[in-house]
Amino acid sequence: MSRFLDPPAAKPLLPQEKIDPVYKSMRFKVFLGSFLGYAGYYLVRKNLSLAAPDMIEGGVVDVVKVGTAMSAVSIAYAFSKFIMGTISDRSDARKFLVIGLILSALVMIGVGVFPYGANMAVNTAVIFGFMLVIGCLSGMGWPPCGRIMAHWFSQNERSFKMSLWNTSHTIGSGSLGLLAMWGVVVFGSMGIAQTWRANFIFPAIFAIIIAAVCWWALRDTPESCGLPSVADWRNDHSGVKSGGKVEEKLPFKTLLVDYVLKNKLLWVIAISNVLVYMVRYGIGDWSPTYLQQSGIMDKAECKVAFSIHNYIGAIGTIFMGWVSAKYFKGRCAPPNVICMVAVLIGTILYWQAPALATMMGISPKILVYIALIMIGFFIYGPVALIGVQALNTVPKNAAGTAAGFVGLFGYLLGDALLSKFFISKVQVGAGWDTANLMFVIASLVGIFLCALLWKSELKTN
Repeated sequence: MSRFLDPPAAKPLLPQEKIDPVYKSMRFKVFLGSFLGYAGYYLVRKNLSLAAPDMIEGGVVDVVKVGTAMSAVSIAYAFSKFIMGTISDRSDARKFLVIGLILSALVMIGVGVFPYGANMAVNTAVIFGFMLVIGCLSGMGWPPCGRIMAHWFSQNERSFKMSLWNTSHTIGSGSLGLLAMWGVVVFGSMGIAQTWRANFIFPAIFAIIIAAVCWWALRDTPESCGLPSVADWRNDHSGVKSGGKVEEKLPFKTLLVDYVLKNKLLWVIAISNVLVYMVRYGIGDWSPTYLQQSGIMDKAECKVAFSIHNYIGAIGTIFMGWVSAKYFKGRCAPPNVICMVAVLIGTILYWQAPALATMMGISPKILVYIALIMIGFFIYGPVALIGVQALNTVPKNAAGTAAGFVGLFGYLLGDALLSKFFISKVQVGAGWDTANLMFVIASLVGIFLCALLWKSELKTN
């Protein structure tokens, strides 16, 4: 298996007259493949968030048990993204991504077809187990994409290109909501009583189709296609760090100790990621349950709101990537701070929407839509640019490891611990009002953490 996953060796250079057209064609294909591939991973990750309200209503699980089960994805993904990052730096990105996506889809179908009983504890244990596997497999998505972007796009263009690419997960999450809603309708028309199962099965089928497209489009490195490095092709050697030949497998100790644990900037980036992820997933994953239980929206409206929140993130990600490249010379800290200030305003509106709607004499749905659009537009700027910051602090051969390290903090502490365990306990003990207040506080702290990197970026530019 190790040999099967080994990166392909460099090929002799193509004739000079073929390099430009082949490079341009291949860059489009690998970008498309990595974009669709990572979007596909989001069709088989957050399905439980959409199925949760109906599963709670049907007595399969309750709120705390849903929070526990959802945290399994985040816990496993946190470690998997880091571990898979070190493996992906030593593997063929094409094979790595496609294998993980197909396996994720098959496991998610298993979640949808499993015969759950009346015992909530048993149901929770089964779902938790499924989600652990999903989380482990999900870690095979980002690292190979980070490797591809690091090898095919140079640093001066990477902040904007990666911001474009990073819209893949918002497109994937948004499509998950619409595909789930479509699947529920289809299952209902077929007379299937537990239509919530469609939330798992329907999107997973589309993920398998996407995996086939990725196999056609992706290639590991330019050198493996008979092309020069992107730095040589673009004559753009800014920020290039020496880490050995691009196909060289760096020792695990070098990857982990020299380029990660001793990297002070990477530690700051990782910690700032914690608060960004708490708000990102806390609001995004709990919004269907909160809006339905609060009587603000019905089942279909919750899925539409979930999709809009994610789709608008794609626009925000592209815009903030453009802002970073155009006005800050690729620096990420300034746009991150701007985004988190806007997120703070959005979370306050989301929290106070029912009270403000009563004062204004309008439906709270209007204010919730505005808040989710605002949060979605701005939160994904830091999500994308923090990833760029991580890649910019290490050699290309350590890109997956750095991405995994930052992801470990975001998913384990920000997502699993804070947005899932902590928020579910707060909701049960004090209600949704207090839970939403926690997102406001997290946004405030997030502003401070993102601002810590402002001066360090000035010194490196």
